[in-house]
Amino acid sequence: MANITFSHPEYKDKTVYAVAGSHTDTILKIAKENKIPIAFNCQDGECGTCLVKVTHLSDGKEKGGPLTDKEITVLKGLGKITQEQVDEMAVTDMDHPWRLACQMIVRDEDLRVEYGVE
Repeated sequence: MANITFSHPEYKDKTVYAVAGSHTDTILKIAKENKIPIAFNCQDGECGTCLVKVTHLSDGKEKGGPLTDKEITVLKGLGKITQEQVDEMAVTDMDHPWRLACQMIVRDEDLRVEYGVE
């Protein structure tokens, strides 16, 4: 089980429990199931509407999984990531705080997901 705390500047934080390891439960899917109003359009990682900032709260070891190719392209276009950071992540396995909610799969770790922030 993973605890995901959704945070928005204008709403009270809401923590939900998510089943980790399904390999299909994205942040966006969990948000929709729990009536968390994360904005989205394409749901396919191409528009960037569902941009979120993710903080890993579990034991300090980030396990969020690698950025998808779609995420890298969109995040670069939004100015949230540089090619240098992409290259460094490929070597160090570090995660990046900016993600697309429709692309990030939930793993067995507690997360803080900030939405509605730029």
